[in-house]
Amino acid sequence: MISPHAVPVDLLLAYSSYLLGAASPGPSNLAIMSAAMHAGPRPALMLALGVVCGSLFWGCLAALGLSAVLADSAMALLAIKMAGGLYLFWLAYRSGRTAIAGLRVPAGMPGGEAGRKMFLRGAAMRLTNPKAIFVWLSIVALAMPAGGSLRDGLWMVAGCGAIGLLVFGGYAAVFSLPRVREGFLRVSRLFDGALSVSFAYAGWRMLASALKPAQA
Repeated sequence: MISPHAVPVDLLLAYSSYLLGAASPGPSNLAIMSAAMHAGPRPALMLALGVVCGSLFWGCLAALGLSAVLADSAMALLAIKMAGGLYLFWLAYRSGRTAIAGLRVPAGMPGGEAGRKMFLRGAAMRLTNPKAIFVWLSIVALAMPAGGSLRDGLWMVAGCGAIGLLVFGGYAAVFSLPRVREGFLRVSRLFDGALSVSFAYAGWRMLASALKPAQA
């Protein structure tokens, strides 16, 4: 077990790191904002839940020590980077098409099937992001110094999951408010265009990092 005097400080550092990472602008946050403003709270919350579950998958692997093995596997990282880059380009295409055509999803349209699709989309965004592996490795290292038990690590991951639900769920709730959505309608094409560029840039960087070793 970790010393009781060390737990609060270690966990505070780990939770602070996760909170900063989750709240910082990135593809996941922007996708949740877009879903909330286009389709309302339910699909956005399902997308947020998928993001959190995908993140917790890497967190559990890190706590078990398996993500360190994956991080040392060049082929595994290459596959994840390639899949992640292509997926981000697909998201860029969808956002760009929406910006050009001015497409919108009515708030009442998404049902159970659409909710599942949003959940899977959110999970895929995290599962195909190799940065998540290294972020979780650093968080686990902060929260689990030498002598830390697996139970301590899993409790830490659960705490980060709760933080993720609050942060990503907060994005979904705030950006699905009627006034926010009304304001969004006036700049929807601009926002979707910027979102498309953001996804494309993130995808390009991920593919570029994947191809660097091959070019060396």
